[in-house]
Amino acid sequence: MTQTATRDALSFLDTAHPLPPVASIALRLAVVTAKWAQRSRTRKALAQLDPHQLRDVGLDRRTAHREATRMFWQG
Repeated sequence: MTQTATRDALSFLDTAHPLPPVASIALRLAVVTAKWAQRSRTRKALAQLDPHQLRDVGLDRRTAHREATRMFWQG
């Protein structure tokens, strides 16, 4: 889910159907957890690409390595 779509979805939930505070916190925690898991998966996949695949997506080995070694919480 893109950052804009996530923000739009949370805004809609806040205005259209206000959630109790605990549910709102749980929802935001779930969104953050899903975002972190997606970053972790994509960075692991990026680390496994061969040079030909990296060229296909327009990255060099150094840039791919720098991105792949970032921690999941780093945007």
